[in-house]
Amino acid sequence: MTMFALAASTAACSKPVNGYTDEHKISTSPAALECGSEATTLQFEVSADASWQAYADDDCSSWVSDVDPAWSASEKGTVSFKVAENLSRSPRSGSIVIKCGTTRHKLTVTQAAFVPEETVIQCPLKGYSLVWHDEFEDASVNSSNWRFENWAWYYVNSELQYYVAGGKLGNQETAYIEDGVLCIKAQKADGSAKFNGTEDISGKVISARMNSRKSWKYAYMEASIWLPKGKGTWPAFWCMPDDQSKGWPACGEIDIMEEVGVDPDIVSSSIHTTSYNHTKGTQKTANRKLSGAESGFHSYALEWTEDYIKTYVDGKHLFTFENDKAGNNDTWPFNKAFYMTLNLAWGGSWGGYAGVDESALPCTMKVDYVRVFQK
Repeated sequence: MTMFALAASTAACSKPVNGYTDEHKISTSPAALECGSEATTLQFEVSADASWQAYADDDCSSWVSDVDPAWSASEKGTVSFKVAENLSRSPRSGSIVIKCGTTRHKLTVTQAAFVPEETVIQCPLKGYSLVWHDEFEDASVNSSNWRFENWAWYYVNSELQYYVAGGKLGNQETAYIEDGVLCIKAQKADGSAKFNGTEDISGKVISARMNSRKSWKYAYMEASIWLPKGKGTWPAFWCMPDDQSKGWPACGEIDIMEEVGVDPDIVSSSIHTTSYNHTKGTQKTANRKLSGAESGFHSYALEWTEDYIKTYVDGKHLFTFENDKAGNNDTWPFNKAFYMTLNLAWGGSWGGYAGVDESALPCTMKVDYVRVFQK
């Protein structure tokens, strides 16, 4: 507990009552009190020229209690009171009132905001150090960390959603922070705004696809994600390269986690290259039944080195793709910087392979954190 004592203060005022002036002198030492965010007990000295009362005013009565004594016939005395723990991220203040007749003196009490202890984030694998992370503790999505796609439906993979710029369209947010969690929400457009200012997409599905502004070559990347429910959902956590000049799939793609709601709790990892991709039926992939993937947070991770790509689910190995060391971009284009993508698609060539169930809308993909470590 930290308490700062300020100079003593004195109050006196007069209020005529039937020709009689009820005026008293009151002083406190210190004149004000400050304390940390933890629960504590504070005290101060009172000096008055008559009996007095002490109580917490309305500004602090909810977190200040047990003011003692509440009344005293002595002209001098010590007042103590309890301060509850402040769990808010904002400081708060109020007053202890000393009343003597109609004279009132206020001693200001200020309590500091709660500041969480800095937690050192460790990589699950040895030899790695944290180089970038987003714990989603800001009031809104940090635009220094993320950029949004702005795509019409059917733009890729026959997907049925519109990805809206900035994670917002009119009155609707498709990407926002709530209780320290990133929420990517697929929902029907309410008509409060037009797509790109021109196209009325009322009743169409809107969602968010967001990319990290930074990119990395070789890293351990991890996200904690709570997957949405519903036939038609297609959430993903994946990576694409900055250099896509050769086009897809020659540029390469790393899918750390994908799931389609029609097959609930089946999570998969894949890579795509010129030689290995789903259009040829040669993609390299692995999947696993993960009970509770749609009812809680689970970690999905990528370990990417110059020798191999590995993925993990809740720390357990899922998938491995090794570098054949042939120096052939068709088989190993993973020797350049890649950025991360989080998105929630609706329908599409995989997400909608068995149709969609619009009663699942709105639905939300939740992300507790995203972290990047490097050696």
